Amino acid sequence: VRWMMYWIVFALFMATETFTDLLISWFPFYYEIKTAFVIWLLSPYTRGASLLYRKFVHPTLSRKEKEIDTCITRTRERGCEMLVHFGKRGLNIAATAAVQAAAKSQGALAGRLRSFSMQDLRSIPDEA
Repeated sequence: VRWMMYWIVFALFMATETFTDLLISWFPFYYEIKTAFVIWLLSPYTRGASLLYRKFVHPTLSRKEKEIDTCITRTRERGCEMLVHFGKRGLNIAATAAVQAAAKSQGALAGRLRSFSMQDLRSIPDEA
């Protein structure tokens, strides 16, 4: 449980840090403070990640649980619909490409057969 709390808090930190890094990286000792914060999160003595998780993350997730579940359900439904839609589209493209390739190869075969003389065609053994 301790590691789960750490990784959730660390992931949230990294997500926010991606944007804030651009704005406040010029601040003196920014990288040292950031390193100290990560060590504070990780340390078993300070239990920083556990403190932040229990004080901020868990209450927020509990309050928004219904919204999160609704969003996950809606996303799953849309994902299935999109999978079917793009699957059908991909199969149509593949079928069209196969028909075009077959049509081109038949034309190439007919052109190849036209280039043979009747003598060449008679020399091919009949397998029928």
